[in-house]
Amino acid sequence: MLKIKDILKEIERYAPLPLQEGFDNAGVQVGDANQAVTGVLLCLDVTEEVLDEALEKACNLIIAHHPLAFKPFKSLTGASYVERCMMKACKHDLVIYAAHTNLDNALGGVNYRLAELIGLRNVRVLSPLRGALLKLVTFVPEAHAEIMRNTLFNAGAGSIGNYDACSYNSLGDGTFRAQEGCHPFCGEVGELHVEKEVRIEMILPAFKKASVMRALLSVHPYEEPAFDFYPLSNTWDQVGSGVVGELPEEEDELSFLLRIKDLFDVGCVKHSRFTGRPIREVALCGGSGAFLVKDAIAYGADVFITGEAKYNDFYDVEDHILLAVIGHYESEICTKDIFYDIISKKFPTFAVHFSNVNSNPVNYL
Repeated sequence: MLKIKDILKEIERYAPLPLQEGFDNAGVQVGDANQAVTGVLLCLDVTEEVLDEALEKACNLIIAHHPLAFKPFKSLTGASYVERCMMKACKHDLVIYAAHTNLDNALGGVNYRLAELIGLRNVRVLSPLRGALLKLVTFVPEAHAEIMRNTLFNAGAGSIGNYDACSYNSLGDGTFRAQEGCHPFCGEVGELHVEKEVRIEMILPAFKKASVMRALLSVHPYEEPAFDFYPLSNTWDQVGSGVVGELPEEEDELSFLLRIKDLFDVGCVKHSRFTGRPIREVALCGGSGAFLVKDAIAYGADVFITGEAKYNDFYDVEDHILLAVIGHYESEICTKDIFYDIISKKFPTFAVHFSNVNSNPVNYL
């Protein structure tokens, strides 16, 4: 019987929770993920109308992009829509789950989907994560090197960009002397032993450290394995905020913005003063992405598209770049499609529903 946690496992395989920003609250918001799943409802925001829709469609799992609860509760009295939603979810045994900035930062996440919709090519991360990688170094007898490498690969180590099974191996001599009470894999107690060993080096995401270490210990033949994890200052170029890509052909600024307005069904596109230059390099970030404007300018993009920006942001870009703001809701409504693709790929016959509730709190007159 399929359980809710099985569905969520696939979401987190695609967008691991450790990729979320420090301010965020992605993950299970309320409910028991160990119960059998009866149906899934996908939405951008959780509202009381969305909960009613889930009950009507017999869905006990709601997957949203925006977390319902950002702040801790001191009481649940129904004083706000958030509290009322939490109380209703508990009453009806519903599970509410959010994949927010972890989905924003993931490879193939929100910004990649926006780039795909616009038709961008050669898409890459605009502001990659830094300090999120480790290097593992361990030493094993030569005969055990292959099983060690494969075990570490399977645990999530050894991927660099679009390459996996990446490692560096060097042969050398390891020395050790087993003391009384030891049970050495090779050598004798009290005698200095020299063993031909392979030094294996691999890169891994920092959040996979525990699982990789468990995998290493599960196959290492030594009683006291030697291994080290080194923090790296490298950027993780496949993960991070925003993306940048290229249009197949140049477009003039007005035509491009009109196409964006139509493509995302935007009530109003707010933009900075036209620069007079054609659009070819496009940077973007769904939601509140104006913090990346400087990165887009530094990259040399012709336009930066986001969901929200402050008044002064339109001044600050000067004539360096065209800033286009299309609305927070409009820039992230595609998250429902991402969730659907993830779930239907793994569970093609399971009932997954798109919410029909328009939860956009912004209205256009």
